[in-house]
Amino acid sequence: MDITAVENQIDAVFSDLEISAVKLGMLPTVEIIKAVAKKLEEYKPKYIVCDPVMVATSGDSLSSESTCEALKKYIFPLADIITPNIPETQELSGIEVKDINDFDNAAEIIMKTGVKSLLIKGGHFKNEEIDDCIDILYQKNCDSISFCNERVSTQNTHGTGCTLSSAICAYLAKGETIETAVEKAKNYITTAISYADDLNVGKGHGPVNHFWEFYKMKGILK
Repeated sequence: MDITAVENQIDAVFSDLEISAVKLGMLPTVEIIKAVAKKLEEYKPKYIVCDPVMVATSGDSLSSESTCEALKKYIFPLADIITPNIPETQELSGIEVKDINDFDNAAEIIMKTGVKSLLIKGGHFKNEEIDDCIDILYQKNCDSISFCNERVSTQNTHGTGCTLSSAICAYLAKGETIETAVEKAKNYITTAISYADDLNVGKGHGPVNHFWEFYKMKGILK
């Protein structure tokens, strides 16, 4: 990809609009990571949310070791919050996450990259004692905060991580604190998953229902 094209797109948005918060998704190459970091330092948006898309919900790897290291070096120190899933947490920390204590151990390593807040998403985490979806928020000089929601039985979970990080970004842009933004975003995505089967899109792993609140307001959903 032409790095100049990426930089020009960023310039076009920031020169035309007042940007309150930025959400980063998959950054596929080291060169793009460096270019995005340079522009973020130039424009200094109030909030930066980074979803380090390295491992898909399906378990497929989406990045290389070099991009992982570049994220930690150039993006994480700029980010207000990053939102890795369990496979990504393991890749970023080098720790295999088998129990809740491993969340803490992995977080200690990842926080050393300079990120201000870290939300480890527990959708991939299940054992005999815990079946609910537990996400844990870590912040510098603060106790960790756990967000627990009942696990929804559905195959339609495509885009859950992207949706959660985007919702966090939206709530931050509206003026919420990190803690409140995460809590509201967690509730939003959980409900979106619970209504995912109402969409019934395609035969495989379909998307979550992003418009559940609108459909409920219109009486389409109960």
